[in-house]
Amino acid sequence: MKSIKRNAMGILLTGLLATSLGAQAEQTPASPYTVSANVGLFSQYVFRGISYTQEKPAVQGGFDLAHESGLYAGVWGTNVSDTALNNAVGEIDVYGGYAKAIGDFTFDVGLLQFIFPGGEINGTNEKYNTLEAYAGVTWKFVNLKYSRALTDYFGFNDKSFSLGRGDSDGSHYIEGNLAYEFLPGWTALAHVGRQHVRNYGDYSFTDWKAGVTRDFDGGWQIGLAWIDTDADTELYTLCDGNRRCEDTGASKWLVHLKRTF
Repeated sequence: MKSIKRNAMGILLTGLLATSLGAQAEQTPASPYTVSANVGLFSQYVFRGISYTQEKPAVQGGFDLAHESGLYAGVWGTNVSDTALNNAVGEIDVYGGYAKAIGDFTFDVGLLQFIFPGGEINGTNEKYNTLEAYAGVTWKFVNLKYSRALTDYFGFNDKSFSLGRGDSDGSHYIEGNLAYEFLPGWTALAHVGRQHVRNYGDYSFTDWKAGVTRDFDGGWQIGLAWIDTDADTELYTLCDGNRRCEDTGASKWLVHLKRTF
């Protein structure tokens, strides 16, 4: 009889303890912050249709911090070619903004600072560092975005070119993007963008892309895309010290393997 009572008491105490722990777990508030990271291997670094690694591979990665209010900030980096971006040892992008979803629409505004450590146009003291403001809206799988340079656009000014055209702040990029999941884990991508370089219109161009990505468990993703531009071949052809020349705006394939944590 005592054994039965002891067992009953044990069951009762165990139940009370489980209920108490469960209540404590329910009362523990979820963190309002979300942290994520990503790292990837790309066949080359392509920015707005232009190759900045001279068709050589790029390792890229970054961190993002988001608050439930919609505020976010992040940092991202990649290697670059010091032929495409004189003397630069890499690119670091620092950004922050606010995103808000209303029904099927998501609105996004923010600032993006491009930093190129060591990057300096040969023969000048002009840096490539550029600050842009951006605003975008996404409806389901369609996105429109506008970016505007608040500083000179990647070092374009009289000191760099000696053309008497002035500065290039106010240059802008407008783009349309489509990302449609046509099968579970499979997403079709399409993009078109127009880069206008203020006071240096001969460097302006249109770029476009078509591709597909496949997502896997564990945050893995592979992708393939075809990219092209109408950038002036003469202006966008760069030669390294070995006289190896590359039209950085020519059509190209981009393959990548990426993981998000």
